[in-house]
Amino acid sequence: METAYVLVNCDLGAEDGIIEDLKHIDSVKEISGTFGAYDIIAKVEHQDKDKLRETITWNIRKFAHVRSTLILMGIPKQS
Repeated sequence: METAYVLVNCDLGAEDGIIEDLKHIDSVKEISGTFGAYDIIAKVEHQDKDKLRETITWNIRKFAHVRSTLILMGIPKQS
């Protein structure tokens, strides 16, 4: 299983809508609003690393009101 943590910075007030959109992506396993430089963190998992990247690039990063993301990829042997 490939794992990535996606930190999302969004427009002010758009957090709830983006969290709701993230809930509809099968690969998104956990979501939490955060305080600090990023507004949301999402744990994304998929068997296929390429599919994981596609989910992040073509779904999450394309949501309306997402300003930026920071992707942290898990290291399977250090889990």
